[in-house]
Amino acid sequence: MEPVLRAKNLTKRFGGLVAVDDVSMDILPGQVMGLVGDNGAGKSTLIKMISGVYQPDAGEIFLENNNVTFSGPRDARDLGIETIYQDLALAENLDVSSNIFLGREVKKRYLGGLIRTLNWPYMHEESASALDRLDIHVPSLMQQIRNLSGGQRQAVAIARSVYWNAKMMIMDEPTAALAVPEQRKVLSLVRTLREQGVPVIIISHNLQDVFAVADRITVLRRGRKVAEVDAADTTPDEIVSLMVGAKAVHEMGVIPQPLENSGSTEDLDQ
Repeated sequence: MEPVLRAKNLTKRFGGLVAVDDVSMDILPGQVMGLVGDNGAGKSTLIKMISGVYQPDAGEIFLENNNVTFSGPRDARDLGIETIYQDLALAENLDVSSNIFLGREVKKRYLGGLIRTLNWPYMHEESASALDRLDIHVPSLMQQIRNLSGGQRQAVAIARSVYWNAKMMIMDEPTAALAVPEQRKVLSLVRTLREQGVPVIIISHNLQDVFAVADRITVLRRGRKVAEVDAADTTPDEIVSLMVGAKAVHEMGVIPQPLENSGSTEDLDQ
């Protein structure tokens, strides 16, 4: 099976600090990859290279076997890499449909295009279809985002990405600050994405959530990838040991890599 995304030997430096050092990762269709590591491990920097926020200082990114470069996040989104950060990038004063079509509004044309108005019936219908596809329920499409719960907001952000044909989803701490029932709903949405063939990279400090949905887990420490293992073949305790360097990586069948020349900072990656 060919990977949807192949990150090969990605490196990112900030001055004399190496935030990500020679990291490679393959993401297969319908695969959920957990990306874990302590603060400063390089997780955010890595996904920002994959999503176009940063340009790598070295290494390559392949999307569906095509070598791609991004000048910004819009380039990555246009090619199908969608990233949902903790702030969700939703307009809280707008309703659900307006957020799903934010920046991509559909318009009606009259008098040969001299007059254009927003096609609200079409956008409402398409928004309802996008939510139904993921079994997402909100009180009303006309309700402002600010009046929705945290889990419902997260669901709207996911539905927006799926509607615009995401080839891959990156989710940064998707269950942070959510109540337990809403955490379960978000994790259920991740499973739904997997069933629909959309691969997901999930970054989380909550290992319980990672193990609940991940097929594989990649561990970063001080900017280096120290392990990539099947979730079914490891335990949270082993992952924590790898994160903090207490467990020798060769014990898990992974070739150890020296860390003494790498570096990272807490303010560059949380």
